[in-house]
Amino acid sequence: MPRSTRRALAGALVFFAVAPGTTAGLVPWLLTGWHRPVSGATQWVAVTLILGGFAATAAAFVQFVVEGRGTPAPVAPTEVLVVGGLYRWTRNPMYQAVAAMIGGQALLFSSRSALAWLAIFMLAVWTFVTVHEQPVLRRRYGYAYCRYQEAVPGWHPRLRPWRG
Repeated sequence: MPRSTRRALAGALVFFAVAPGTTAGLVPWLLTGWHRPVSGATQWVAVTLILGGFAATAAAFVQFVVEGRGTPAPVAPTEVLVVGGLYRWTRNPMYQAVAAMIGGQALLFSSRSALAWLAIFMLAVWTFVTVHEQPVLRRRYGYAYCRYQEAVPGWHPRLRPWRG
């Protein structure tokens, strides 16, 4: 494995522990204590959201390392615009996956406070993406990002993957 890939992987693992680890792990745990989960069909839906969100978040991080040769962390961005994997369906699969994990925990523990945290998280992410991330990506990747932004929705998936 090339040295740059090893560095990107190490950086991505640290950022994974810090960002999703805090927003979808630590904060929901502090709010719910992970006590008294619901049972039955609701439990299965909640666990599916949590595990699916975790898998999608991990896949997005891997995509940043492999395709982008960098990390999702703003301090160590990718060398190449990431448009493969889950990013062929939506521009923000990582944020959506983290939201699924938070929502799954709110459901699993019947927690209004975790549901409120989900709303706060979503508003913060939307604001960050709109005010900071999109302008930075336009400057960094130019026409490639503008083309991608026009073709791939930010918050709902395409019916067919983009092949641009």
